[in-house]
Amino acid sequence: MLKRIVIVGASSGLGKEIALIFLEKGWKVGIASRNIEALKEIEILYPQRVVSHQIDINDENAIIDLENLIEELGGIDVYFHSSGIGSQNTLIDINVEISTCKTNVLGFTRMVDYMYNYFKTNNISGQICVISSIAGTKGLGVSPAYSATKRFQNTYIECLEQLSHMQKLNISFTDIRPGFVKTALLNDGNNYPMLMGVKYAAKKIVSAVERKKRIAIVDWKYAILVKFWKLIPRWLWVRLPVKTK
Repeated sequence: MLKRIVIVGASSGLGKEIALIFLEKGWKVGIASRNIEALKEIEILYPQRVVSHQIDINDENAIIDLENLIEELGGIDVYFHSSGIGSQNTLIDINVEISTCKTNVLGFTRMVDYMYNYFKTNNISGQICVISSIAGTKGLGVSPAYSATKRFQNTYIECLEQLSHMQKLNISFTDIRPGFVKTALLNDGNNYPMLMGVKYAAKKIVSAVERKKRIAIVDWKYAILVKFWKLIPRWLWVRLPVKTK
């Protein structure tokens, strides 16, 4: 039986490239995003193994759409959450902060909770994968809401993992924490250090998913950076001009 993965946030960037890699590996792939036209372009390439649905994770009906996608796909082994937003917001535009929290916290929780309960109710040994960020390691002053929401995702997955053990479920979790990747999310004119190509990062991520790695920092350079960050005391961190310009 072919392995089945649902990728939410698959219309562009990492989500799209990850979907294409899994398709090349022979998986059945369910793809979802708000941009249905972009999804159809992928479906045309692999009409026998792709199912696409329009899903807005901020819509209360998103879980109904997800349920329909899984049913049409014929089941699910891996749920991959690639949907999220973020930007620098040094002016603290409240609309930017609230929008980021809405998508990266409320929308994220809506989808991940549904999948947890789906695997639990159907007694499936499933895997929940989430693209968070190294930004969840430390609070970045240039991106308050983005950093905070990514820390939320890190912690939330950790909580679900513990709960899964308490409830004697066989659900595995993969928290993928990329550094800077050359996607539309970073197309804001800023100079991002150690910028990775989408294809390169996607291959690293797919490998982590297949190995069911619990926490995957992409790539090794960022893994070293994160270790360094963790050693910096708070009094010094707040004085560092951490920025990309």
